[in-house]
Amino acid sequence: ALEGPWGRMPVAERARLLRRVADVVERRSEELVAAEVGDTGKPETLARDLDVARAAANFRSFADTASAAGLDSYLTELHDGRRALNYAVRAPLGVVAVIVPWNLPLLLLTWKLAPALASGNTVVVKPSEETPSSATLLAEIIAEAGVPDGVVNVVHGFGPGSAGEHLTTHPGIDGVTFTGESSTGSAIMRAVAPRVRPVSFELGGKNAAIVFADADLDAAVAGLARSTYLNTGQVCLCTERIYVERSVFDEVAAGLADHARRLRLGRPEDPATTTGPLISAAHREKVLSYYDLALHEGAELLAGGGIPTLGDGLDAGSWIEPTLWTGLGNSNRTVREEIFGPAAVVMPFDTEEEAIALANDTEYGLAAVTWTTDLARGHRVAQRMRVGMSWVNTWYLRDLRSPFGGVGLSGIGREGGMHSLEFYTEPTNVCVQL
Repeated sequence: ALEGPWGRMPVAERARLLRRVADVVERRSEELVAAEVGDTGKPETLARDLDVARAAANFRSFADTASAAGLDSYLTELHDGRRALNYAVRAPLGVVAVIVPWNLPLLLLTWKLAPALASGNTVVVKPSEETPSSATLLAEIIAEAGVPDGVVNVVHGFGPGSAGEHLTTHPGIDGVTFTGESSTGSAIMRAVAPRVRPVSFELGGKNAAIVFADADLDAAVAGLARSTYLNTGQVCLCTERIYVERSVFDEVAAGLADHARRLRLGRPEDPATTTGPLISAAHREKVLSYYDLALHEGAELLAGGGIPTLGDGLDAGSWIEPTLWTGLGNSNRTVREEIFGPAAVVMPFDTEEEAIALANDTEYGLAAVTWTTDLARGHRVAQRMRVGMSWVNTWYLRDLRSPFGGVGLSGIGREGGMHSLEFYTEPTNVCVQL
């Protein structure tokens, strides 16, 4: 990577090629939609408007970021009169392993691949064994756009004892970036530790939302429905814990339960479909185990809670009902462990301090949402959330230049804009005495 044509290529030329990749992604967007839908079963509208649209945006955004990046420089004046110029130059990290999950396969692949390429690295991609298609098609698109052979490489396989483990232990890998479960992130850290390679992890979450009584409740309920049930709850940022001020608790809980019941499960090509199946039968069994656990722990079921009967030849799929519970607290496993499905627990609170304490009472720290019309309170609460991303009166509204990542079991490092480029490059400080 460091001595090859890609690493030596001027940044402006790499950026031009990445913008061309974005153009080809858009031109072949329906092929990518078909690949995502075929692997995941998600609605075509979601694949088109989120996954594929963001893929093109990722390439353009990081092309712009790399083009605009400058040098850190300092004019140094010492007490003895000597003067020097210090400046930092950045070189590609080298060969980067990019390991991506099955929930948003194309979006999350391009989120990591684009900055790695913009920085001059070569990349070995391992998509999830559940969702191999879009990564393979993207490699085709990258070649069509004119990126030199060997810059992007795709290997398929499983994790432990297979392609994933081989990548993370290979001496030729200079860095690893991974999105997925916290336990897998820990295993990757152990694998790279003997060679002290840098890692960037975006891991799980048990994300909280706080709804104050002064919130626009219609907007809050609609926002909660989106943050809880988008992509059948299979987004690391999805809300699984909802804390509502007691005076409006019943109204919010009833409104969200109504939204959950009105979600349309169906074929991906039907424009009316809002919710697809879970990724696999095995994952459905995991999510169903939490549906059973919630009831065992004493939850009151407000919506969903089981497997739907859809008919029309659909029932062989891994369908599950969007679900909402109440009657649990922070000591329950259902409230503490990541479910990664279309389910949340709604719980009351009485004071701002209590809400903040409840939201922060977790080993995870990825994202949080605050719903309030009090702007001062919104700023105050958002800043006290121990998370990487804290939204106020919205959710999943992204500026690709801003830092993305989590704390605790939710990850290591930040991606987005220059934060990504800092991970994918190594700085060397040059000091010249004047």
